[in-house]
Amino acid sequence: MKTEKVVDHIIGWLKDYAENAKVNGFVVGVSGGIDSAVTSTLCAKTGLDVICLEMPIHQAKSHVTRAQEHIEQLKKRFDNVSDRRIDLTPVFEEFKTEVSLEGKKAIVEMALANTRARLRMTTLYYHAGLLGMLVAGTGNKVEDFGVGFYTKYGDGGVDLSPIADLLKSEVYAIGELLEVPKSIMKAAPSDGLFGDARSDEDQIGASYPELEWAMKMDDEGKKVENFSGREKEVFKIFKRYNSANKHKMIPIPICEIPNKLR
Repeated sequence: MKTEKVVDHIIGWLKDYAENAKVNGFVVGVSGGIDSAVTSTLCAKTGLDVICLEMPIHQAKSHVTRAQEHIEQLKKRFDNVSDRRIDLTPVFEEFKTEVSLEGKKAIVEMALANTRARLRMTTLYYHAGLLGMLVAGTGNKVEDFGVGFYTKYGDGGVDLSPIADLLKSEVYAIGELLEVPKSIMKAAPSDGLFGDARSDEDQIGASYPELEWAMKMDDEGKKVENFSGREKEVFKIFKRYNSANKHKMIPIPICEIPNKLR
């Protein structure tokens, strides 16, 4: 990958899109992870206004520390960057008092995890609407189009996706070029939706390098029977997520009414 040229291309694309949409800049949710760090830095390099929102909900201390480190670094480097911290923990806890928490523990935990992402999406759009800005998504290609590892209408609810055509390894390469803090570069990727330090790999069962490999094999038309050992296991994991989360990757189904019924 021609990293510097890719960076310039994304910055130009972001700036053109914002100017054509006649908006003032971008709102980015910053989590302390590599994807949001790269996205917010790319937005900052457009020269347009950027607001970094930190939105903790019972967040792991390590995530908060990395997010704050990145935001402070970004503000020192770019005059067009500002930040706001909105603690959504009380909102989340109040929500829990108004809904049923009955059912299997794992299912309830997942529903609540997705609720965290959707509360953050609502907060991002509130600020974007207030300030005439666009919500910049932070999903990468493996998450968005490989395994669908994001929350529908949560972190998947955005106006534009600057890094969604980049594999995770490519995001890291850009992060290195953009001088993203080392603490973020070295941290295990995590969605931070469970209030603990569990990583994406803990949840999925495969690392991003493994998922990138499986995605490439799938694109080449390979089947499970083509592999053995760990490769077979990883490919099955990829196919399971890709199939189960297909509804996130395709347009919303529309029930079309036949002309004869009109």
